[in-house]
Amino acid sequence: MIRAIVVDDEKLVRKGFISMIEWARYGIVIAGEAADAKSALALLDAMPVDLMFTDITMPGQSGFELIKQARRQYPRMQAVVLTCHHEFDYVQEALRLGAIDYIVKTLFELDNTDEVMNRIVERYRWELNSRKTEDAMESGSWEADSAVVFVPAAEADVAELYRLPLIQRASRLVQAGQNWLVPLHEPIPRSEWRQEADKLQGWKAAFVIGLSERSQPEIETALARGVETALFYAQSASHALPTFAFDTLAGVKTRSAEVTVRLGEQLTWTLSTREFRTLADRIEAERPSPARLAADAEELCHSWQTLLLTPDEARELAAQILQCRSWADWQPWLRRFADCAQRRMVELSLSKEVMQCLIGAVQLMRSEAGSRINQHEVAARVGMSRSYFSQCFARFARESFGEVLRGMRLEQAKKLLLETDEPIYSVASLAGFDDDKYFSRLFRDRVGMLPTEFRASGGKTV
Repeated sequence: MIRAIVVDDEKLVRKGFISMIEWARYGIVIAGEAADAKSALALLDAMPVDLMFTDITMPGQSGFELIKQARRQYPRMQAVVLTCHHEFDYVQEALRLGAIDYIVKTLFELDNTDEVMNRIVERYRWELNSRKTEDAMESGSWEADSAVVFVPAAEADVAELYRLPLIQRASRLVQAGQNWLVPLHEPIPRSEWRQEADKLQGWKAAFVIGLSERSQPEIETALARGVETALFYAQSASHALPTFAFDTLAGVKTRSAEVTVRLGEQLTWTLSTREFRTLADRIEAERPSPARLAADAEELCHSWQTLLLTPDEARELAAQILQCRSWADWQPWLRRFADCAQRRMVELSLSKEVMQCLIGAVQLMRSEAGSRINQHEVAARVGMSRSYFSQCFARFARESFGEVLRGMRLEQAKKLLLETDEPIYSVASLAGFDDDKYFSRLFRDRVGMLPTEFRASGGKTV
């Protein structure tokens, strides 16, 4: 209960004010009353008081002076001003001295009691929770065991958070790196937080528990490591915010080193429902970062254009990557990519087994283009006869095996020219060409400039 006293020099007004309010309804008990500042200070000295309702105009010390002295001696006590004056100057002075609210006695009626008292109690709790948060931060650890964390998305505006009524009820916002937290000293239903969070445009929200005795740097580091990824994979019910333990978030960086799943490593998932589910299960288990998934997806669109995707499909899928803000968004994206691959297979009238062999052949060629690999070896390694492989590959790639391999080797040469200082003959050899003069001529014909010119231009072609 909130222990309160009422200070007013007019006895009838003081008694009337006390009797007209059902104090217990608001969690308040009237612990005493006083007719002047001196008596009020004696009450404050004799008993713990949380909230003081005080008149402004009194004989001797004014209510302003009482608030100033009481707040200096009892800084945790809050004050509400009782006044007959509705002028701005009086209100401003009261708030400047630390009063949390004011009541104009001539306007205070039974029909507005609820509104006024609920507002005062809400502000009292706000101030109390803010003080608890400040004390905890000064001591180097958090007093609240749980908090709501707000994670910014693109173009997030902090002003949005300050406008949420629940934040005003709970406590003040605390910044932790790019994230913002609301320490929870009192329980607020999670469904209410979800309703509030759904109003935000640029933020995601979650509960974090297990914060007691954690320092702010520890909390900031844990959130930076893991909250974005945890939210990304969260499968929360629609009526509540997801909940994460502090220790779980703190361990994300360690687990990230164990992530091995890559979207483009094996593309069997594009042609098999079972393999698609296996890939999804691995992603959910290993939880690669959102940035890692986006990078893999961009590479898929780039490297499989014309082979599995039409130019329009590649552009559309690449544009949709920006809209994938959760793992739930990524699963339909992966399914759309797989649908494109399967349509391509149907267009070519190829079996699933042959299509998988051709995709595997392209991956093999890309990884070993710098070696002396040839069509006979690739066909054997993917389990096809050379003649049938040659026929199917030309239909699949729209070019012969040799032409595709030369293109891959030229791309590797470009990378070597820009990223190393190797001489041209060495670049040619590392890219899989036996003759550096042939390499230079081919490079000039395909790229429009000699390798030396390409390197000097930083990769900029005319």
